[in-house]
Amino acid sequence: MEKRNYQKELEKLIADESNLKKRLLLHSCCAPCSSYVLTYLSSYFDITVFYYNPNITDEDEYRHRVLEQKRLIDMLNEDGFVPDWSVRESERIKIKFIEGEYDKDRFYEAVRGHENAPEGGSRCERCFYLRLYKTGELAFRERFDFFTTTLTISPMKNAELINYTGEKVASELCDIKDKDQKTGYNAPMWMPSDFKKCNGFAHSIELSARYDLYRQNYCGCEFSKR
Repeated sequence: MEKRNYQKELEKLIADESNLKKRLLLHSCCAPCSSYVLTYLSSYFDITVFYYNPNITDEDEYRHRVLEQKRLIDMLNEDGFVPDWSVRESERIKIKFIEGEYDKDRFYEAVRGHENAPEGGSRCERCFYLRLYKTGELAFRERFDFFTTTLTISPMKNAELINYTGEKVASELCDIKDKDQKTGYNAPMWMPSDFKKCNGFAHSIELSARYDLYRQNYCGCEFSKR
């Protein structure tokens, strides 16, 4: 099978003017990774950042990252910065923020039996599903049009696996919707992405410097920290 180009799929979705200013729930793993994604997409979509990362074992680290995420959003909303890579000049809708529950036990339960899996393996796959299902569930409940994640911006993350997981969640939400016809609402669509493409990761480093963002050197869980 031909390998999918998720960046091209995203560009096609953006080019469809019927999607302009639709509501997007963006799962964010951290402020630096979200920086490029927010400046890239905020001219096209009404974005709410959902910070849900129970995989971050150290609570001080978790709180630090949450504060950095909020600080970045405040600065972007105030700055109105339109970068060179944004092809659409328009007034951006203010970025909103939701913090998910910080429940480390949910993470440990999700990866039980996979603690010794290599980085990027089955443990990470289960962690992706945990966070993306929670995102999709919230998007469904609050009637967002799309949901996606910043995770694909990292060169260390498998974009194909992340998109597969997101599409799986979207399909499961459609099944729930089909069982309850009373909703009168289509389940949210998964927004495909490979944000590292088109120098996305490099731009995130530029923006991290511009806004003096804290850049951590591990994903968040105790296993990646080791």
